[in-house]
Amino acid sequence: MRRQNIDRGGYKFQIPAKSNDHLSTFVWMKTITLRRTNSDNPDFRALITELDADLRLRNGDLMNIYDQHNVIEKIDTVVVAYIDEVPAGCGCFKTYDNETVEIKRMFVRPQARGNGISRKVLTELEAWARELKTTYAVLETGSKQLEALSLYPKAGYLPIPKYGPYIDLPESICFKKVL
Repeated sequence: MRRQNIDRGGYKFQIPAKSNDHLSTFVWMKTITLRRTNSDNPDFRALITELDADLRLRNGDLMNIYDQHNVIEKIDTVVVAYIDEVPAGCGCFKTYDNETVEIKRMFVRPQARGNGISRKVLTELEAWARELKTTYAVLETGSKQLEALSLYPKAGYLPIPKYGPYIDLPESICFKKVL
């Protein structure tokens, strides 16, 4: 029996070639896993290298100003997402003040986008911050990060005035959420 292979959004289907042959249909689903780790994780390091290259493509020389705010010190609150054990996305947070964390370095590889990875990573970071008795999360993104500008309001983040090092940066857009 001849079969036709179809790939729809990363889900692979094998269906009979004839429409009246309904004997078997197979579906292979992607396995998405999240791992809590720290900034020494080599998969996280590789992903943020890709993030920096992506930001440089989008923002050009403006990144010369932003790069100083994207330095990753030792951070113990990193989440890496994997699709079928392949690194697909990441994010982390660091303490901003006594009751607030700052979400940093959110990124999903282009080939992994459309699978809900960014929302899953963000949700895991927020859960982790709540476990640490944190009340708020803040974050900054750029005006050219359209995916981020779509994600954060949907995840319950509200726009706030620019804070900290972003106050004088014209492309910065800041958000806050009650956890």
